Amino acid sequence: MSSPEFFEKPLSGEDIQRLVDAEFGDMVKFVVDLERDVICVGGEFHSDEEAVLLENGSQQQHLWGANYYPGRPSGKKLVYTSMINVRPRDGNTKQEIQSPELRNRVMALAKRFFGEI
Repeated sequence: MSSPEFFEKPLSGEDIQRLVDAEFGDMVKFVVDLERDVICVGGEFHSDEEAVLLENGSQQQHLWGANYYPGRPSGKKLVYTSMINVRPRDGNTKQEIQSPELRNRVMALAKRFFGEI
């Protein structure tokens, strides 16, 4: 089991591969803070990344989880699903991020940190 890592700058290809290999082999879970433009990557559960971000000053309402699959074709690398996304009070009643605006914001940050999505 790997520990989640906090990033404020784009990840290198080596970092991405190391994190992918450490847990699932074909993907990595991540949580972004849409207010602070930071990311936490790695770990077994999105709640692991969420906890790291909360410990580093993030607020829960700004955190959204997704998965990154570097081996998939362009445009198919992100899956916007996480248990931390189930927030009826915020209008998200499913694991998948339902708001197109939020998905676009998560995608923009994923592109910044991972590169090709």
